[in-house]
Formats: sequence, C-alpha cells, structure tokens
Amino acid sequence: MITLHSRTVRLGTRPSPMAMEQTGRFADAFRSRNPDVALDICKITSEGDAHHGPLSQIGGKGAFTRRADEHLLDGRVNATIACAKDLPSPHDRAPGIIVAAVLPREEARDVLILPSGHAATTLAELPPGTRVGTSAPRRAARRRCGDVVIEHRAGDEDAAALLSPLTHRATRIVLDAERAVLSSLEGGCLTAASAHAVLDPVTQKVTVHAAVLDPSGGPALRTASCGPADRAAEVGRDAGLALLHAGAARLLAVSPH
Repeated sequence: MITLHSRTVRLGTRPSPMAMEQTGRFADAFRSRNPDVALDICKITSEGDAHHGPLSQIGGKGAFTRRADEHLLDGRVNATIACAKDLPSPHDRAPGIIVAAVLPREEARDVLILPSGHAATTLAELPPGTRVGTSAPRRAARRRCGDVVIEHRAGDEDAAALLSPLTHRATRIVLDAERAVLSSLEGGCLTAASAHAVLDPVTQKVTVHAAVLDPSGGPALRTASCGPADRAAEVGRDAGLALLHAGAARLLAVSPH
C-alpha cells in the first residue's frame, strides 16, 4: 500500500531500452500530475529478458511479466508497467492484479527489421524463399505492441487513486475489447490469433476485427463485432465466440511447424 507517510510509489519495469523509454514517458506524466509523490523506478529482469531462444521453451505466457507480478503481489513494488502484448490473456492472468492505467496507443503495426544496408522494402516485396525470423505463431501464420499498461494490486485504493486518472480512455476501451477476444478464445502470446479494435469518436461505438489463423498456411477465420463503448469487453467476447462457432477451436489446436 502507498501510505500517506511515505507518499512514494515503487514502479517495477523491465530494464530493456524500449521498456525504459515507455517508463520514462509514464514517469513524466505521473510526476506532472502528482508533484508531491515520489516515483522510484525498480528494474526487474524478466525470464524473457534472460532467455535466449523460443519463448515456448519457458512457458511462453507471462515470460515478460511473471517476475514483475511476483514483486507486485508480495509488496516489493506498488505498481508495474508493461506492454499490453506481453500480458497474459485475462483468463491466464495472476489473480489479485488490476489494470490501473493505459497510456495513449502508439503505432500498433508490426515492423520488418532488415540487415544494415538492405534497401527499404515491405514484407510482400521480399523475394520468394526469404527466411523471416519470429517467435510469434500469429506472425508466422500471417506473415501488432502499441499499448502500455500500468497495474497494481487488487484492493490498493491509494495506488488506484494515483494511477487511474492517467488512463487514456479511448485506448482503454479498444484494449478491453481486444483482450476480451483472446480471453474468449483462451488464447495468448503463443496463439495464432489477432484482434484489432477501433473507437468511433462521434458515435462512441467500438468495432473489433478478429481472426484466427491457420499455422499450417490454410484459410483464416475472420469476423467483426460492433457495439457501444461502455460494453467494449462484451463486444470483444461476441467476436471471440463468433470465431469459436465458426470452428476456431480446430485451428487453435494446430501447432506451428
């Protein structure tokens, strides 16, 4: 808990350059809003950071968050920050952890990284036979990491009061819808499935486009669902259930080559 006597928030984060850049952006926003509260940054090296090889070898789900979760639940930190893509799906999430804030969504598309000196190109323009490395079954089957999430322990009202006002509402809505899709499919970071939601600022309706891909290269199953923003999670669940009714369970059971 954050006591009125200490007025210090200990924030757990991975030590990678990307994580530290994201943490820096959050820290600036937090300190601007809470100038009387100290923010201590605690670097936590995740299993994913220390492992060199496919994430499936260390369980995949939660590879970048398990150690931070342990620090949060045992009180070593008051909050943690992570990319939403690294969080286990809601059905796999450790109990007792609450999403407190979601920062504005950044670029959500994947990036193709090429050797130094290679001419700029797109994935579709690469010559036949090009070998593209990835650890994600979704990318392997399809040939997106734009949201930053801050979490705290359930029941920590002091942390919630400090962190929740920093939430970017539109991003939280689409994130809730997208994660509900994966929860319905009982999928995670090793699942060849995708979900992308958009919020119409005028109608305040959220639309979710979701797909389950065939790791063997066969046809994908796709669907879309739309509904009011205040029911974003329900809209996402509807999309996930529609995919299951269309036979997604068969594809979800296929292991990538």
